[in-house]
Amino acid sequence: MSILSRLFGVGPKPEPPKAAPEEYKGFRITATPAKVEGGYLIHARIETEVDGEAKVQDILRADVIGDRDAAEAASLRKAKQVIDEQGDALFD
Repeated sequence: MSILSRLFGVGPKPEPPKAAPEEYKGFRITATPAKVEGGYLIHARIETEVDGEAKVQDILRADVIGDRDAAEAASLRKAKQVIDEQGDALFD
């Protein structure tokens, strides 16, 4: 990532999901690791519906994992951890 990208807040773009979204405790998780130099960042999209309105929260972590499949698995684990810790408060 170039210095200009970091200065202006332009981060890595997540790659399209390879696997179907996974349901977990009423939330839908889609693992979308972001390609960076040296591997993939943990990135996942968490979706739910609150009062009839679709809510989305993206999580991105700085961990770089060399293999896309391993990064996808880590993204799912991290999203589940966030859900376990925050639950519906994630969307407040």
